[in-house]
Amino acid sequence: MKKDDLVRFVSENVNITRKAAGKAIDAIREGIASGLEKGDSVSLIGFGNFKVVERSARQGRNPRTGEKIHIPASKTVKFTPGKALKERFNRGTEQGV
Repeated sequence: MKKDDLVRFVSENVNITRKAAGKAIDAIREGIASGLEKGDSVSLIGFGNFKVVERSARQGRNPRTGEKIHIPASKTVKFTPGKALKERFNRGTEQGV
C-alpha cells in the first residue's frame, strides 16, 4: 500500500476529503518523527511502538570485493507491533507449531 492508497482508504472510511486525509496522515507522520527526534518513544495502543535505538560500530564486508569495511555507529527506528496487531495476523494459526 502506498501513501495515495492510504489517503484514499482514510478518506473513504472517515468520510473526509482526500486533501484532508492527506493532511491528517502528514500530521501523524510528522508527530511520530518529531517525538522520535526528541528521544521519546511513540506508543499507539493496539498498533505498536516506535523507538530510536543505537547501533554500535562494527566490521562488515564489501560483498563485491570481500574487503573488510568499517560500519560506523548509527541510530535507527525500531517498530514493535502491539498485541492487537499481532493477533490480527495470527488468527487461525496454531501457536507453537
